[in-house]
Amino acid sequence: MSLGEIIALIIAGIMVGFINTLAGGGSIISLSILMFLGLPTGVANGTNRIAITLQTITATINFKKQNILDSDKGIRLAIPTVIGSVLGAMIAVDLNEDIFEKAIAVVMIVMVVFIFIKPNRWLVNHQDLIDQKITIWQYILFFFIGIYGGFLHIGIGYLLLTSIVLGVGYDLVKANAIKILIVMMYVPFSLAVFIWNDEVNYKYGFTLAIGNVIGAYVASKYAIKRGAEFVRWVILAVVLLTSANIFGIIDLNEIFKLIQ
Repeated sequence: MSLGEIIALIIAGIMVGFINTLAGGGSIISLSILMFLGLPTGVANGTNRIAITLQTITATINFKKQNILDSDKGIRLAIPTVIGSVLGAMIAVDLNEDIFEKAIAVVMIVMVVFIFIKPNRWLVNHQDLIDQKITIWQYILFFFIGIYGGFLHIGIGYLLLTSIVLGVGYDLVKANAIKILIVMMYVPFSLAVFIWNDEVNYKYGFTLAIGNVIGAYVASKYAIKRGAEFVRWVILAVVLLTSANIFGIIDLNEIFKLIQ
């Protein structure tokens, strides 16, 4: 690895760790930089999960220290997600990634509509929903979210946030904490599938992880300090950037070339 590659990966990791911890969609940056540096799509997909694993461990510990993480409900929701993620990772090589990228862009746009049509629903707890037991339909929903996360991971944060906020009743800050816990639990299992299939570059993965951990630490502190309103606007900015890249309005790969 050259010094330029190391610097590029760490800078990208900081951005990804920050964005993923506050909202989601940051993995499109890390996957783009990994592919730009020459990794095949499948290897980039697997390598990215090393950084995501360490990033989520850092953020989860920080959220736990701040007493905003509902570990019990988060673990219960993570179980079907883990199972789904293993299945998603196993079929990742055979499915058309372009179809999934377009689908997640649509989900992101819908997310923006939710944020601005019903902002109060995103910003406050709904204790009546929080007090309810998890339903069989929620377990099924998180299983399918896990399938997507195991396959591509890009945008998984939006799917989890939508389900946790609208379905379980938490505000964005607390929902973010649960989201991070769920991702922390399922990503190692999907990573194991990629390792088994020899689709991981460890040097790039651990270098990227240095940045991810820094970004995750800062973001988990900042989100707590600024609250759900700040997170809402970060989500909007990331949705617009990610959707524009997926639909070809901008090209992150070209931006990285200009930086290089």
